[in-house]
Amino acid sequence: MKEKSFDRKQELLDAALTEFMEYSYGEASLNNIIKNAGISKGTFYYHFEDKQALYLSLIQGAVDAKIEFLERRLQDDVPDDDMDLFETIKLQARFGIEFAIEKPKYYLLGMMFLKEKGNKIYDTVMTMLGGTTDSYYDSLIEKAMRRGDFREGLSAPYIKRMLTYLLFHYDEIFDVKREELDFDQMIANFNQMIDFIRHGLGADQSKAIEPAS
Repeated sequence: MKEKSFDRKQELLDAALTEFMEYSYGEASLNNIIKNAGISKGTFYYHFEDKQALYLSLIQGAVDAKIEFLERRLQDDVPDDDMDLFETIKLQARFGIEFAIEKPKYYLLGMMFLKEKGNKIYDTVMTMLGGTTDSYYDSLIEKAMRRGDFREGLSAPYIKRMLTYLLFHYDEIFDVKREELDFDQMIANFNQMIDFIRHGLGADQSKAIEPAS
């Protein structure tokens, strides 16, 4: 019986998502993906040129799904223009964690991708995405500096390096396990981390850090 291309492609993407959220890009097996999808190699190559093309499609799909989710949430809970950088990050992180709870496989794929830093595939993905993360944080930090959110003497590049490193290593700081995607605890942990960052970078040093439960 002839395979239906549309149905087979979705099963292929599902199998690839499972493989790439379990293994690094280099370790992930294209043969396993094809086998678990229940398709032939011919069907795979009908849809994708190679493993990299499949991986890039999967990452782009995850990014698109997250953007769609965040846009939907932002319609319900619009950030205040006067909200400082730290509170803005908390709100956006809350939305991001909500997405992780709703789409845990995409979240785990993202965590595996972050471990690719230093590998060629990481640079390839970032080129595909157009460095949107860097430009986004540049804009946030510039606005925050004009508003006086940071204490004096800190440069924009230093602030950006500190913020992006801590935010991108959240899962390592709190040792997030795939079976522990608890919304309330993740929010509490993240808010504690942002309050810690505020204490070091922020202009207002009087705010106490409340420990996460």
